[in-house]
Amino acid sequence: MTGWTWEYEGYDPAEERLRESLCALGNGYFATRGALPECAADDIHHPGTYVAGCYNRLTTEIAGRRVENEDIVNVPNWLPLRFRLADGDGVWLTPETAEVLDHRQMVHLASGLLERRTRYALGEGRVLSVRQQRLVHMADPHLAALRTEFTAEGFTGDLDVEAALDGGVTNSGVARYRDLDGRHLTSPDTGSVEPDLVWLRCRTRTSDIRIGMAARLRADAPVTDHHEGARAGQRVRLGLLPGRTVTVDKTVALHTSRDPAISDPLDAAIDRVAAAPAFDDLLETHLTAWDQLWRRAELDVPGEAGDILRLHLFHVLQTLSPHTAELDVGVPARGLHGEAYRGHVFWDELFVLPYLNLHFPEVSRALLRYRHRRLDRACAAARAAGRRGALYPWQSGSDGREETQEVHLNPRSGRWLPDHSRLQRHVGSAVAYNVWQYCESSGDAEFLHTKGAEMLLQIARFWADSATWDDQLGRHRIRGVMGPDEYHDAYPDALRPGLDDNAYTNVTAAWVLSRTLDVVRTLPEPRRRELAERTGLDAGELEQWEDVSRTLHVPFHEGVISQFEGYGDLAELDWDGYRHRYGDIRRLDRIMEAEDDTVNRYKASKQADVLMLGYLFSPRELRGLFELLGYRLDDETWHRTVDHYLHRTSHGSTLSGLVHGWVLARARRAAAWTYCQEALRGDIADLQGGTTGEGIHLGAMAGTLDLVQRGLPGLETREGALWLDPVPLPELSSYGFSLHYQGHWGVELRLERGRLGVTVPQSDREPIDIRLPDRVVCVAPGETYHLLLAD
Repeated sequence: MTGWTWEYEGYDPAEERLRESLCALGNGYFATRGALPECAADDIHHPGTYVAGCYNRLTTEIAGRRVENEDIVNVPNWLPLRFRLADGDGVWLTPETAEVLDHRQMVHLASGLLERRTRYALGEGRVLSVRQQRLVHMADPHLAALRTEFTAEGFTGDLDVEAALDGGVTNSGVARYRDLDGRHLTSPDTGSVEPDLVWLRCRTRTSDIRIGMAARLRADAPVTDHHEGARAGQRVRLGLLPGRTVTVDKTVALHTSRDPAISDPLDAAIDRVAAAPAFDDLLETHLTAWDQLWRRAELDVPGEAGDILRLHLFHVLQTLSPHTAELDVGVPARGLHGEAYRGHVFWDELFVLPYLNLHFPEVSRALLRYRHRRLDRACAAARAAGRRGALYPWQSGSDGREETQEVHLNPRSGRWLPDHSRLQRHVGSAVAYNVWQYCESSGDAEFLHTKGAEMLLQIARFWADSATWDDQLGRHRIRGVMGPDEYHDAYPDALRPGLDDNAYTNVTAAWVLSRTLDVVRTLPEPRRRELAERTGLDAGELEQWEDVSRTLHVPFHEGVISQFEGYGDLAELDWDGYRHRYGDIRRLDRIMEAEDDTVNRYKASKQADVLMLGYLFSPRELRGLFELLGYRLDDETWHRTVDHYLHRTSHGSTLSGLVHGWVLARARRAAAWTYCQEALRGDIADLQGGTTGEGIHLGAMAGTLDLVQRGLPGLETREGALWLDPVPLPELSSYGFSLHYQGHWGVELRLERGRLGVTVPQSDREPIDIRLPDRVVCVAPGETYHLLLAD
C-alpha cells in the first residue's frame, strides 16, 4: 500500500482468489471481481459479477435431504478479452499457458480504477506487453469499461483478440458449496446490433429476473461478431510493430428487470452502451463521482493504519454507494465481492450503518427500508414460532424469509451437520439499534415516527412475548436462543438446540423495550393513535413491556457476566494444548467436531458475545441498562468480565478483533492496539484462512472505520448533541474525519495529541452542541473551536 494505491507484484496462483476480492470494482449497483480478463473460471480464477439484490433459489439433494438455498447470482461475465499470436500454436495467452516475465496489479483508490501490467514471453526474444485499465462506473451505475493496450517488444506480427459476454457462468466461487446446484442462469440468447455492438440476454431459473447486457468494442481494425452458445463474441486482428501500442476499448452496459424506469433490460442495455461516450470521457465522469465520494467520507489517519482504512472505505463505498439509496437491498455480509454466505444479509449492518449514518444517511435510510419492507414477513415468522411481533431472520435475501441453511459442511471432517444459527434472534435488536442510531444522527423524525416506530414496536412486542416468568428467580427469561458467539448452540448432551438467557440477547431486548417505550410515549398524538389502531397496541401491553424491560434475567458466575445460564458449569478448555496440536484454532468448532467432540462442552467462544455489549453501548449507557434491570455493573465487574472472555475466545470471526479492540480501547487497556491491528489486517492478510477470496468481510471493514469515527473519540449522537469522550491510544493519537450530522454537511473533527478541533461549515443550520465529560461547547456554522482534552 502506497498512499492511494493498493498494489500486487508478481503472479501467484495461490493468491489469485484473494487478489480478485481485494481488487474488485463496484458502484453499489453491481461489482466485478478483479480477475484477469483472459482467464476463465477454474480452480485459480473466479471472474464473478454480482448485482445487488439479484437472487435465485435452487434445491439440491444433500446428505439424504432436499436442501433449498437462495444465492446472489453470478450474472453473465462481461470481462472476457483473450489474445494470441495469429501465426502461433493457437493457444490463448494466460499466466498458465505462457511465461510471465513481469506482472503487476494496482487498484487506484482515488479514481476507482484497476490497472494491470503483464509482460508475456513468446519465445525467440519476443515479448508481448499488456496494460489494462478497468472501471465500474460510479456516475452511471449500469456501465463498465475495459481499456487494453498491447505493445510488441522485439517483433512484428498480428495479434488475434476475442472479446465476449459469457452467459455460461455458474456460482462456483466457494469450494464448500460445490455440492450444491450453482446453475442459476437459463435461456441465454445472443445477437448483434452491429459487429462492434453485441448483446446477451438470459434470466434466472426460479426468480425469473431478466438480465440484459450489451458490449461495444472499438479498435483500430475491423471488428467482426461471432456468437456461440451462451457466448456473444467479437473478434479483431491487430497488426503489431515493435514499440507501438495498439488499443482496444470494451464498454459494457448491464440492466435487470428489477431496475426502475425501463421497459426491457436488453433494450435498456443496448441503448445505454450505444450512447456511452468514449473511454477517456467515461473515465472523466467516473473520476468526478469518486472525488465527490471521497470528500463526503473524508478520513485522515496517518501511517499504515490510514492506508488500510482507506482500502476498507473504498470497498464499503463500492458495495453501498449513493446508488444504493435507489435500490431495495440490504447489507450483504461479504460485499458484492464473492459468493460466500450466498450474498445474504445478516446482522453485519450493525457494524456498517453507524458509519454510513454520519456520511451517507440516505443510504442508511434505504437499508432500513429494506428491513421495513420485510416487516410483514418478519411478523409472519413470529406467528409461525407462536409469538407476537416481528422475528427477523438470521439470514435474509430477496423477500425476508429465513434463508439460513439447514445443514452446513465441515470441510475438516467432510460431514454435513445441522445448522441451528437461525436461533440468533438477536438480529431483531440489531435492526432496532440501527433505526435508533440513524434517527439520532440524522434527525429524521419523519422516519422515526413512521417506519422506524413500526419496526421498533413489532421487535419490542416479539421480545416481550418471548419472555417467560420464572417464579423461582423472580425474573423473566428468554429461552432457546443462540448468542453472537455461534459456537454454543445447545447444552452438552441436550436433545434440542438452544440456550437460555444469553446475556447479550436479554440486555439488548431490555434496551429495545425501553427505547420503544420512549418512542411511543413521545410520538405526536395523531401518529400514536394511528399506530395503536393499526397494531392493536394498548396501555396494558405498554405496562407489560415496562415490566419485562426491568426484570429480564442476566446470569453471573464467579463475579462476571455469564454468556448464558449454565455457562459457568462448562469445562475449561486446554487452550495451550489445542494451539500446540493445531496452530491456528480460530475455527475451533470444526476442529472439535472432527475429533467427535463439541465446543458446547467448554468455556470457549468463537467471537465476542457478552463483550458486544461494550461495543454497542458506552460505559455510561451500559451501566444504566444494568441498573434498569436491577443489577449493579461497576468498573471492576466489567473489567473482570472482559478479562474472562478475552482468554476464552478463539477469534474465529473477523468481527472479533474489532469488538475486542473497541472494548479494550474504551477500557484504556494496553492490549487494545493488538486487536485493532487484527481487525485492520483481517482481510488484507486473509487471517481467517482463505475466506477473503470468497468475498470481503464488509462488517469488519466498516467497523474499523467506525472505530476511528465513534470508538476512539467516544462519539455518540444523542439528545440533539454530539457527545465526545476520547480515549488515548498511543499508536493512533492523531486523526481526523468529517461528518454529516443533522443537516450539517462536512463537520470536521480532528484529534491531535490531546487537542480537539471542531469545524462547522457555513450554513443556515442551528449551532451544534458538543458535549464532553467536563464541559459543553456550542459551535455555530462558520466557526472552528479548539480545546485541550482532560487527561
